[in-house]
Amino acid sequence: MEEATTLAVEELTTLAADTVVYPIAPGYRVNVRRGPGTQYGLVRTLPYGMSVPVYCQKPGERVSGPYGTSNLWDNIANGQFVSDAYVKTGSDGYIAPRCD
Repeated sequence: MEEATTLAVEELTTLAADTVVYPIAPGYRVNVRRGPGTQYGLVRTLPYGMSVPVYCQKPGERVSGPYGTSNLWDNIANGQFVSDAYVKTGSDGYIAPRCD
């Protein structure tokens, strides 16, 4: 598990200086999926205290979390999505372009 945490930290440190990252809800380890829903395969699980970039957003399965109920899913890397209900973006709507 330590290897996954190190990898996630390395991924964040290689982001461009102007890339905005958003915190995952405190106390949650969030599943990263291959698409916008829990029926998509699990890629990894984010460790506690992570922040993630949001490159684009896509509608999908409606999920309830600490930041409300949402059908938005945030693309945090190529082929990797997390439910927006677990990401503190400061908005209930789109904060990034819609994914193709």
